[in-house]
Amino acid sequence: MRPPGAGGRRPDKVPPTVHLIALGIFTMVTSEFAVGGLMPQMAEGLGAGVPRIGYLITAFALAMAFGGPVAATALHRLRPTTALLVLFAVFFTGNALAAAAPGYTTMLIARIVTGAASGAFFGVGLSVVAGITRPELRGRATGIAMQGLMVGTLLGLPLSTFIGELWGWRAAFAAIGVLTLLAAGASAAALPRLEREEGAGGLRQEAAVFRDPWLLGAMLSSTLIIGATFAAFSYFTPILTELTGFSRGTVPLLLLVYGAATVVGNAVVARFASSRTLTVIGAGLALNTLFLAVFALAAEHAVPAVAAMVGIGLVGVTMNPAMITRVQRAGNAGPLVNTVHSSFITLGVVVGSWGGGLAIDAFGLRAPLWTGAALALIGLVTLIPSALKARRG
Repeated sequence: MRPPGAGGRRPDKVPPTVHLIALGIFTMVTSEFAVGGLMPQMAEGLGAGVPRIGYLITAFALAMAFGGPVAATALHRLRPTTALLVLFAVFFTGNALAAAAPGYTTMLIARIVTGAASGAFFGVGLSVVAGITRPELRGRATGIAMQGLMVGTLLGLPLSTFIGELWGWRAAFAAIGVLTLLAAGASAAALPRLEREEGAGGLRQEAAVFRDPWLLGAMLSSTLIIGATFAAFSYFTPILTELTGFSRGTVPLLLLVYGAATVVGNAVVARFASSRTLTVIGAGLALNTLFLAVFALAAEHAVPAVAAMVGIGLVGVTMNPAMITRVQRAGNAGPLVNTVHSSFITLGVVVGSWGGGLAIDAFGLRAPLWTGAALALIGLVTLIPSALKARRG
C-alpha cells in the first residue's frame, strides 16, 4: 500500500496519524474488557448468572480469533482506509446493540459482532500503519499503534467500570460507541487515502504466503509469547491475595503498576523492533522465563513477587511490535496476514488462560506461573531455526 502523490513517498518520521490507529485499538480493547468490570450489573440487568456473563468475554475472544479473518477477507477488495471506516461502523453498531440489548441473546450477538470487527481492525489498522510509514520506521510506528492496546489494558477496564458505577452498564457501552464515532471521524478526516501496492494480487495470491513455514513459525512463536504471559496474568489476583498475602483492595493498584510497565516496555521494544527484531524477541522470552520462575519460587514474598510481576509486564505482551515486524517480513504487511496473526495472538490468550486454569486444578495456585515459564521456554526454542537461518545469512 502507498499513499497517493509524490510517487508514494512516505514521511521520514512516524506520521502523527498513526496515533489514530492507536485510538481505534484503545476503543476496541476497552470494549473487550468492559464486561469484566460490569459483571454483577449485567447479570442483574440481563437476567443471567455471572458465569453466563463471563461467556460473553469468551465469545468476544473467539469472534476475534475466527471472525476477524472472515471479516478481513470480506473487505479484501476495499482500500485499507475505506475498510477501516467500515469496521468502525460495524463496531459502533455492535456497541449500540450492546447498550440497548433487551436480553442475553442480543448481548451475545453484539459481542460476536464487535469481536469480529475488532479482530479485523487490528489487521487492517496495522496494514494502514505500514502503508503510511517508511519500512525502517515500521517497528516504531507499530509500537505507537500498539500503545492503544497497552493503555487499553491499563485504563479500559477501570474507565468502563467507573462509568457503569455512575450511570449503569448500558452507559458504558454507549460511551464506547461515542468514542468509536470520534475515532472514526478523526480517521476519515486525517488518514491519507491509501491505494493497494502496484502488482498486488488477489485474495488467493495474498493467502498463498501462508504456505511458508517460516511465516507459520513466526505466528506460532507469537502464540507462545502471549500464552506465557496470560497463563500468569489471568490469575494474578488470586495469586497475589492467597499466596503473596495482599489485600483485595491493594491488588487493583498493583495491576495499575503492571499496566504502566507494559506501556514502558512497549515503547522500548518499539525502538528496536525493526533493527533487532529476533534479538528483542529472544531477550524478551528469556527474561519472561526468568521473571515467571522467580515469581513462582518467591510468590509468598511481597517484594520479589511484585518485582517479578513488573518484569513480566515489561517483557510479556510488550513484544507485540517485534512480533508484528517479524511476521510482516516473513509474509507481507497486508490486512489478511496481520489479521490472521492477530488470531494467533488471541489464541495465545485462550491457550494461556486455559492452561493456567488446568494447572491450578492439578497443582495449585503457583502452577500457572510455571505453566507460563514453560510456554516462554518453548517459545524461545521455536526461535532457534530462525536464528540459525539469520546467522547463515
